[in-house]
Amino acid sequence: MTQVVELVEHTSAMGIPLPDAVGRALAAGDVVDAAPDPYAPGRWSLRAGSKVGAVAVVVPGKDEPVTVRVTPKVAIARLFFLLGYSLDPKGSWRDGQVDIAGHRDLLPALAHTVERQIDRALRQGLLQGYLATEETSLVVRGRVREAEQIRRRFGATLPVEVEYDEFTIDIAENRLLRTAVERLLRLPGVPHDVRRGLLHQRARLADVTVIVRGRPLPVWQPSRLNSRYQHALHLARTVLENNSVEHAPGALRVDGFLFDMNKLFEDFVTVALREACRSLGHSARLQDPHHLDEASAIRMKPDFVLYGPSGAPCAVVDAKYKTEKRDGFPDADLYQMLAYCTALGLREGHLVYAKGNAPHAAHTVRHAGIVIHQHALDLDQEPSGLLSDVEKVAARLVSTPRV
Repeated sequence: MTQVVELVEHTSAMGIPLPDAVGRALAAGDVVDAAPDPYAPGRWSLRAGSKVGAVAVVVPGKDEPVTVRVTPKVAIARLFFLLGYSLDPKGSWRDGQVDIAGHRDLLPALAHTVERQIDRALRQGLLQGYLATEETSLVVRGRVREAEQIRRRFGATLPVEVEYDEFTIDIAENRLLRTAVERLLRLPGVPHDVRRGLLHQRARLADVTVIVRGRPLPVWQPSRLNSRYQHALHLARTVLENNSVEHAPGALRVDGFLFDMNKLFEDFVTVALREACRSLGHSARLQDPHHLDEASAIRMKPDFVLYGPSGAPCAVVDAKYKTEKRDGFPDADLYQMLAYCTALGLREGHLVYAKGNAPHAAHTVRHAGIVIHQHALDLDQEPSGLLSDVEKVAARLVSTPRV
């Protein structure tokens, strides 16, 4: 029988009976905080951090894996709104109507959403495009690669090294969709009806090349031609980029999918603020590199720097996915923001948290006159209310004075 361990993000540690090999694999894979219980052999202390999702650890000699599920504190529908908006703020995600078919767990909801988006993308048939192809041929097609012909053939007439553009379905967009489908089919906890849908999409994409794991993902550019693919492509890249767990420590195999809520919240806040500030006539840069010192030896990279019409910085923001504790937010966040304000010549800085006891607080730094604002966004509210709160933060940003 499969052992399923249920955890909730950022809650107290739980003592769970686990094989030592599984506990070590969870700790090594940075899935959860895992440590052996010194007083109870065979039990491990597990505590979930900011990563949510599910992983399965397969132990050699056992038929069933040990599955660890980490549930987010945010409702699944809200999580998918944050994800969808950060990927495509102009898309249909804005109204919060995301098709998760009532799934309560993250992985079934993710797999269902991706399968539905791929189905919509492919209803009018597979997109085709031109693909640059190089091959050795007995007939001249396209142009001859003269340097390769000389290097490989030593002056022989045939075969010919040629390069041409082929009109095909084996393009970047279809490769991303096919590879995402394959990845989801290997994940634990995908319901049978969703798996059936994914198998149908794989059959549609059967003639498309699967991207080899570890190789860079192909680049695609939004256009009128691939507009019906774009939602599906955004989700496919999310499945494939930096969120998958798939490795084999020793004889074990760990397979799963995890969202990092820290990154998800940061992406949403910075994208939503950028969109809100753009409507107010300001531009913004995300993860904007700067230096703290005159010698440019100490680098810093604020999450969000707002620029005014003159091109000078006018506001700086850092997003922090953590809830306020009884004694307040961590002081280290304030010290970091103070450094940002000093280096950028700003009199105010802004920290945006996922939740707090009050929507806004401000601290004036002694002998400096710099004011550090702490904003709290309630992620449990409707998308329209959340975006309205972001717009209020944006309005405060554009009025931030410089030193």
